Amino acid sequence: MQAKYPPQAHNASVYPDLLLALDALLAGERDMIANLANCSALLFNQLPGLNWAGFYLWRSNELVLGPFQGKPACIHIAKGRGVCGQAAQSRRTLIVADVHTFADHIACDADSQSEIVVPLMAGDRLLGVLDLDSPFIGRFNETDAAGLEAVAAKLIAATDFHLNQND
Repeated sequence: MQAKYPPQAHNASVYPDLLLALDALLAGERDMIANLANCSALLFNQLPGLNWAGFYLWRSNELVLGPFQGKPACIHIAKGRGVCGQAAQSRRTLIVADVHTFADHIACDADSQSEIVVPLMAGDRLLGVLDLDSPFIGRFNETDAAGLEAVAAKLIAATDFHLNQND
């Protein structure tokens, strides 16, 4: 049986400090790669219980791997495929407590047990997704969704996204 994330470990107090640290990293910087790279490093190092944190960018009608922290990952994900593709298609945050119960999960890392994906949206324009994986079942909850959606909003507001957009 896989390890479950302890319920007491879900701590909303981590997000205010994380958002302040993100503000400092983004201050005066608009470069997409620099901001995504620093954000993925910040998330990976500040949020407990992760084994992957990063971005997929919407390019030419698919998600393409962007800056991340963790093991090597899948490079191309079609819209609607896996958790990332379904979050991109629905344009809403998806929390998967146990990836083994998600019918179309794409297993890039066999250690991943749970996942949360937050679409990056500028109005109705899909920019990509923020993807976090954990080796614990049940790692992510609504507190994480709200905190990560705030991270995404700050990142989008501070960054020039230059992508080949085809919706």
